Amino acid sequence: MLAALTILLLFQLLGEILVQWLGLPVPGPVLGMIFLFLALAWRGGPSEELRQTSNTLLQHLSLLFVPAGAGITVHFARLGDEWLPILLSVLVSTVLTIAVTSLVLRFLLRHRKTEEA
Repeated sequence: MLAALTILLLFQLLGEILVQWLGLPVPGPVLGMIFLFLALAWRGGPSEELRQTSNTLLQHLSLLFVPAGAGITVHFARLGDEWLPILLSVLVSTVLTIAVTSLVLRFLLRHRKTEEA
């Protein structure tokens, strides 16, 4: 489990370093996750230890939202001032996510049908 956590944290660190070094407008953990995905795709998938550790983290994912909730309460007045842009961005991003997901699903289903034929 320690080796798997080390791998996850190293990829997050790699993402953070590259974001700081290149000045990218992307969160470091997101870039690290992309690198982890590419490494796992190249390797052929995660090891059993990494799979078990990731599943354990996902089972307790709700605990990771506690700091975000605390941060929201600290900036509650700002949320009151900027509620309209926040609401619009949440609504637009939700609609875009649903649209892109449906388009990807349609593409994959068509691709699957042509492979079966």
